[in-house]
Amino acid sequence: MTVSFEKLAFQCSDRRIAKTAKSALVKRYGNVSVEEADAIIALGGDGFMLETLTRNMRLIRKGLPVYGMNRGTVGFLMNGFDKDDLPARLAAADPAIIHPLKMTATHGSDTVNELAFNEVSLFRQTRQAAHIKITIDGRERMPKLIADGVLVATPAGSTAYNLSAHGPVLPLGSDILALTPISAFRPRRWRGALVKADAKVVFDVLNPEKRPVSATADNIEYRDITRVAVEQDIETSLTLLFDPDHALDEKILREQFAT
Repeated sequence: MTVSFEKLAFQCSDRRIAKTAKSALVKRYGNVSVEEADAIIALGGDGFMLETLTRNMRLIRKGLPVYGMNRGTVGFLMNGFDKDDLPARLAAADPAIIHPLKMTATHGSDTVNELAFNEVSLFRQTRQAAHIKITIDGRERMPKLIADGVLVATPAGSTAYNLSAHGPVLPLGSDILALTPISAFRPRRWRGALVKADAKVVFDVLNPEKRPVSATADNIEYRDITRVAVEQDIETSLTLLFDPDHALDEKILREQFAT
């Protein structure tokens, strides 16, 4: 069944440029609640897109698509901003199905679960480097990584912090995750690994009292963690809409040839 995209829910970041854009779009197309909407229109940058996905998770899980327009800075997950013909753009957009990562972190006697659309990261909390054991699918792969930290990134998030940490850019739909060290000291030449999308990666923090480590799922942080398990949440499927000439896989491909 073809969606008409007549009922739109506009959400914007706190930036003035985003608020101005929302006012103009609401005046032109109206505005409904997310419960009534055919799509959510997110106005901001990549950080606001992540907030939008998290805030509206219940409805997005049921198939409500999200279309972002860049009124922020980077805007990798956003389309270009244009006030004209928005319903037609939505009807012509290409869907990208995103499966987030599920982080299960242990700190003290508590265990917490969070979702991440870009990456799950571990960081040292003090001046001393973190010591971390890495296990994949029950098999120990690295008994001790000495580094500022380590992260697991999705293809959609591979051009974010993962790229800054010299990790690989992953094409959308590649069914792999990037395992990337952050300023590794030992092993000196280890640059990370590619693991299957259905792999379960476990990080055990060695000597956590002397070398405390925090864990972050996108922008949600927990401190003094002792173990983190990361795996793809296949049961959660989120739909992002992209203009045909700004599709996510094309953006990822362009990023690999950027100079």
